[in-house]
Amino acid sequence: MQDLTAFIRGLPKAELHLHIEGSLEPELMFELARRNQVDLPFATVEAVRAAYAFSNLQDFLDIYYQGARVLLTEADFQDLAMAYFRRVAQDGCRHVELFFDPQTHTDRGVPFSVVADGLLAGMAQAERELGITSKLILCYLRHLDEDAAFATLRQAEPYLDRIAGVGLDSSEVGHPPSKFARVFQASRERGLKLVAHAGEEGPPAYVWEALDLLHVDRIDHGNRSLEDPRLVARLAKEGMTLTVCPLSNLKLCVVDDLKVHPLKRMLDLGLHATVNSDDPAYFGGYLGENWTAAAGAVGLTREELVTLAKNSFEGSFLNEGEKAEHLAAIDAYVAQAD
Repeated sequence: MQDLTAFIRGLPKAELHLHIEGSLEPELMFELARRNQVDLPFATVEAVRAAYAFSNLQDFLDIYYQGARVLLTEADFQDLAMAYFRRVAQDGCRHVELFFDPQTHTDRGVPFSVVADGLLAGMAQAERELGITSKLILCYLRHLDEDAAFATLRQAEPYLDRIAGVGLDSSEVGHPPSKFARVFQASRERGLKLVAHAGEEGPPAYVWEALDLLHVDRIDHGNRSLEDPRLVARLAKEGMTLTVCPLSNLKLCVVDDLKVHPLKRMLDLGLHATVNSDDPAYFGGYLGENWTAAAGAVGLTREELVTLAKNSFEGSFLNEGEKAEHLAAIDAYVAQAD
């Protein structure tokens, strides 16, 4: 496996499913808490890590929102972004399309501009210093109502030239995509790309809704699509990208063991799957760990790894010329590795 691990590390790849708030490591959480004089319900870094034992998505979200309380200034968000980019640079990552949850912060009194300006500064710094390009995707919190999402879209208006798309995250069960059909239409009318979490814990019907009512450009997760052969056929026919997150699925008990993870089956069925880290500080691994853990568990071949890498760029919101450059870099890397 060591040779395959080295191959994975050097393989050019993109990350399309990354919640930047979910990259907040306990060490940085404590540093920002001290900087901003925020009291944490944990005494030590070790206590925070011990709390990262989740039985479902909601368990995770409860502690995720607690951790986000330390993020208060532009510098905090820039530092958060750069900590992630420095880490993912070690994994052969060339491009990231990162999610952020403005409502998590504006509901605490942190202005939208503070969040956006800090993240955009970190993204620009990462491109200058690390050569990693990135795009920003604003996520609506699905446990809140659609009016709150519309309010967030209005707050985002001055930044829409720097935001690539909108997404839908947070508690999935009980909050179907149809709840947000109007705000997604309004987002599309403003020229934004559309993605949505669907089929992680929610049923295949949520994936159908994301396709038919939200008209998404990508499906985030999508695991439970495999329960519906007709849905699988449609996803394959349309070349719909699925942003799959193996270690997240394991940590949140979506799968009991990585050996039964559906990633390889997705590829066998012709689905346009990609590998991503989701919330790496909480789920035990960044992009590279997700690739190597999944490859070892389900027995991915080198050819399948190359397919996943190409899928990550083909499913991105880069323009066709940029995609072609990255695909050529993959081919060059594979030729050199043979």
